Amino acid sequence: MTDNKQKKTPFFTKLKQYGQKNVAPFDVPGHKLGKVPNDLLRYTGPKIYELDSNSPIGLDHLNKPVGVIKESEALMAEACNAEKAYFITNGTTIGILAMIMTVCKAKDKILLPRNVHKSVINGLILSGAIPVFMKPNIDTDLGIANGVSLETVQEAIEENPDAKAIFVINPTYFGVISDLKKIAEIAHQNDMSVVVDEAHGAQFYFSEKLPYSAMDAGCDISALSMHKTAGSFTQSSVILCQGERVDHHRLRASLNMLQSTSPSSLLLASLDVARKTMYFQGAKRIEKVLQLAKETRDKLNQIPGIQTFDKDYFINRGSFGFDETKLIIRVSDLGLSGFEVYQMMRKIANVQLELAESHIVLAVITIGTTKQHLDKLVSGFKKLSEKYYKQRDMLEKIEFEYQFPEPYTRPREAYHAPNKVVTLDDAIGEIAAEQVMIYPPGIPILIPGEIISESVINEIKFYMRKGSALQSDLDDNHLRVVDKEIWIKWEGDLDEF
Repeated sequence: MTDNKQKKTPFFTKLKQYGQKNVAPFDVPGHKLGKVPNDLLRYTGPKIYELDSNSPIGLDHLNKPVGVIKESEALMAEACNAEKAYFITNGTTIGILAMIMTVCKAKDKILLPRNVHKSVINGLILSGAIPVFMKPNIDTDLGIANGVSLETVQEAIEENPDAKAIFVINPTYFGVISDLKKIAEIAHQNDMSVVVDEAHGAQFYFSEKLPYSAMDAGCDISALSMHKTAGSFTQSSVILCQGERVDHHRLRASLNMLQSTSPSSLLLASLDVARKTMYFQGAKRIEKVLQLAKETRDKLNQIPGIQTFDKDYFINRGSFGFDETKLIIRVSDLGLSGFEVYQMMRKIANVQLELAESHIVLAVITIGTTKQHLDKLVSGFKKLSEKYYKQRDMLEKIEFEYQFPEPYTRPREAYHAPNKVVTLDDAIGEIAAEQVMIYPPGIPILIPGEIISESVINEIKFYMRKGSALQSDLDDNHLRVVDKEIWIKWEGDLDEF
């Protein structure tokens, strides 16, 4: 690979040229390259509309690229040390769905941690695969689930030698790293594919100061959100592949089934230019923001009632590594919950945090983060500390009981089973027919096919009281459950299961 080659932006260059050619557009989209005045056009100017085209002659087709999209995907693959790359304009969600549908067919087993994103569960529903959940490492001090240990993976493989694949989150939403290289070695020795949710790890491909990537670890296929940490537009993502275990015909068929036939040219162009920017500037800018992150941790740790966590903290608790572009901040010693601080920081400091949990908040740092941003973050926490530290009692220690809801059937079977709607209290002992999750981060509390326990209902009610964004099919007080009375697969009393 040569630097000169990586300077090219084939799709963006061609798209820009098309918008400048004064074409008479009798194709869609209907704004006809910005000929419909509206508030957005007046705010942004016409160029954003000139770049919004729908696969005219010369601009290639995402569902079967043979021209500039194919060339841009090849440059992405080379930049990320992969054999092949696929652009996605429907978010990493589509990438995860397609990966699972590629490696698993109906009733194939797949090993995966229970703290997966909701898209993974949807992939199980679409593919019909059987999940075998592995327990992630639990941090009871912070109240979060982290990566999976090598021992857990080894045990799961030994107990399920017929599994087709293993699915790993790397990094987790909070930046915790698993030992991907050894996981890949063990999985491959047992003829299993290694699939990686790399949604929060696109930056890994462009800096040696960060943990190694899925491709460098020898994994087979991964999906990464370039938009989250590498500067492209929201919803623009990439699938990366290598090795003989990936069936590219099946992967292409899965993507074509899931993706829009009218992909956004703006999103595709943003992938092209983000790759170029990260390739040439990523390493230097990541090194700079890592230094800023360290300085910010030091400043925050000097504020009474505030504590941050670095790589040593997670390694000392059994994790393989940590992505220090994630800033985990414990706020509970102020007598405030993370949910309260999430709202307060926007009001008092105009700081938008990524997410909140009961005792912590998360800030995501990227190459777009400036010193001014971080100074505002520190200033906001100083204001909170001055107002609340020792004025309120510290929050009680986290009571974090990580328990697997007991599975009764595959997610696909429960999703398609006859169902009924019940109240939360009446759902105890029933079989879930839907997912329930908090977003962000989108990790399901409950998935289709699991037995609804009293502890699950209590957890749902806890998040409701905190005003969290609870996502489910229905309103907050009801759940969709399998109607066992008319379900032909119902075999008896759950108490005897």
